[in-house]
Amino acid sequence: MPTAPAAFKAVIAGGGVAALEGALALRDLAGDRLSITMLAPDPDFVYRPMTVREPFAYGRAQRYSLSDMTKDIGVELREQSFAWVNPAACVAYTDSGEELPYDALLLALGARIHTRYTHAYTIDDRHLDDILHGLLQDVEGGYVKRLAFVIPARMAWQLPVYELALMTAGRAFEMEVALSITIVTPEESPLAIFGSGASEAVSKLLEEAGIKLVTHAYAEVPQWDTVVVHPEDKRLEFDRVVALPELYGPAVRGLPSAEHGFIPIDVHAKVRGVERVYAAGDATDFALKHGGIAAQQADAAAEAIAALAGAPVEPQPFQPTVYGMLLTGRRPRYLRAHVTGGYGFSSEVSEEPLWTPPRKIVAKYLAPYLERFEARCA
Repeated sequence: MPTAPAAFKAVIAGGGVAALEGALALRDLAGDRLSITMLAPDPDFVYRPMTVREPFAYGRAQRYSLSDMTKDIGVELREQSFAWVNPAACVAYTDSGEELPYDALLLALGARIHTRYTHAYTIDDRHLDDILHGLLQDVEGGYVKRLAFVIPARMAWQLPVYELALMTAGRAFEMEVALSITIVTPEESPLAIFGSGASEAVSKLLEEAGIKLVTHAYAEVPQWDTVVVHPEDKRLEFDRVVALPELYGPAVRGLPSAEHGFIPIDVHAKVRGVERVYAAGDATDFALKHGGIAAQQADAAAEAIAALAGAPVEPQPFQPTVYGMLLTGRRPRYLRAHVTGGYGFSSEVSEEPLWTPPRKIVAKYLAPYLERFEARCA
């Protein structure tokens, strides 16, 4: 009697937005045609965009058990780290040396955070409360009167800088302490990625909050109390400086590498020049690093993988639309723009949600899944 063919093996490396979105998309598109194994070094999925509120005593960002989620969607979870890949043999390796054969591999590894300025507090959403709690206490106590937020030339996702600046200004106002805040950015205008309409709205919010803005600025921080702005070589004096990090790619052994170690992908999120290997999220060479973009890349990869597995799917190219919920300490602003050439066009800004469900991360599968998952766990 003939045996049934083995299921198509899909391996996903990572436990963040792109990994979960990819797993959910694959299960929806290909069903039981494939088996899915997820490699994740951490036991929890952390809703990282909300960690920006933690220093302001809003409580911890939501955390979800990866074990519970993967069981729910029929995915085998291995709590291990991905190490490298042999694409010729179609084998992925864990850091313990375990071999995982695959028919398709999706890398959702994230980027590596690098401190750009040694004399500044570097924003790291993995432990932001630890980094900024003391600074906010100094603001509330009136010890910090001049505060800078700096965006380096090699930009990541700029939104947290504007959120932290606006919420810090709001906290100072509530505590009736005098605080001057300045944002130093290489952007032409605040959050220019969203287009002129959204940028003008954000500029108005900053002005109302009394936040100064220095644009077209390439900054150095030679001392804890000094920011030097190029090309004018202008020196600005502050009591504290907070800065975004620079991001570097994972430089995966066995794969081609773009500048700074990022993984080069095509419009279907396939690693360039490599068969059956895909990548999504901050690890890729796409310039914009954002959870919603990671989810869109994962969807493109999942369509391509599902087609390989024999599902009746016509893979569509990745066409980025960026969504941003700007936390202000009061009513958030919702920003949306289609992206081309690195900037937004056909952009929108609103005080009312522009998408459903109105979450920080807009993801076709993950956002509604989290709504259902939370309802069941309530």
